[in-house]
Amino acid sequence: MTPLPGQHRFISDVDETGLGAVDAVPDDSAPSSMWGEAWKQLRRRPLFWIAAAIIALMVIMAMAPRLFTSQDPEFCTLSLSLSEPTWSHPFGYDRQGCDVYSRVIYGARASLSVGLIATILSVLLGATIGALAGYLGGWLDSLLSRITDVFFAIPFVLAAIVAMQMFKSHRDVWLLAAVLAAFGWTQIARITRGTVMSTKNEEFVTASIAVGKSRFKTLLSHIMPNSLAPIIVYATVSLGAFIVSEATLSFMGIGLPPSVVSWGGDISRAQAALRSQPSVLFYPAGALALTVLAFTMMGDVVRDALDPKSRKR
Repeated sequence: MTPLPGQHRFISDVDETGLGAVDAVPDDSAPSSMWGEAWKQLRRRPLFWIAAAIIALMVIMAMAPRLFTSQDPEFCTLSLSLSEPTWSHPFGYDRQGCDVYSRVIYGARASLSVGLIATILSVLLGATIGALAGYLGGWLDSLLSRITDVFFAIPFVLAAIVAMQMFKSHRDVWLLAAVLAAFGWTQIARITRGTVMSTKNEEFVTASIAVGKSRFKTLLSHIMPNSLAPIIVYATVSLGAFIVSEATLSFMGIGLPPSVVSWGGDISRAQAALRSQPSVLFYPAGALALTVLAFTMMGDVVRDALDPKSRKR
């Protein structure tokens, strides 16, 4: 078509960049797993590092208390009863003349040991019962669910008190942890059952059975690894709850024996000097509260990191 007089024809330059090069997406990077995505979320949260630092400090105190104090927590002198703090004894002395600082340091071992052992035992028991009930279903699911309901209806602290009274001549860390786990596994069983019931309908489970794997191997190798996220979250929070339960029972005099240094026992003995020397109660109670707070914060950030709905795509 010939342009009219006074008109000009303008032709744009040809773009030498191909459409394929523009729309190309690099695909040489390895896909991120759920745990990789969770770690990316965690390391960007200041709350995670604060909780991890507190937990690490408490674990080091429990494993190597000599790094923090050279004082024997069981060495007491009545002449120093309720004495004021000094440079070598920054927390002062309790009513029996024992160094409060060393007892706070050594008390972490018993409290954390009870919480950790009780958490491991309750997770093993509750996850096993919940996984079998959720995966196999049928009459086994009904039976295990009714057993779980019975234990869930039993008051936790009351049951622990009765059980510890029955074995009061053999009280130690292992017995107390076993008693707490025996009545504290029900919630983990319910969580595991629900997670397994939703996971067993996924396509990779059907594919695993189709290639010849047994149902038991499929449960262990495919279903349980994909059901660990809520179990880990609840276990983190329940560890702090078990530490509080140990302190409660020791405060009531039916937990760990007086020969074992624990925060709950020291809180119980400090109540007699609450009016005259409240700091004797403040230090073990503060260490207990700080530890439980750290595990609670850790459970919150781990839950947010492992929850797919909370991730920004």
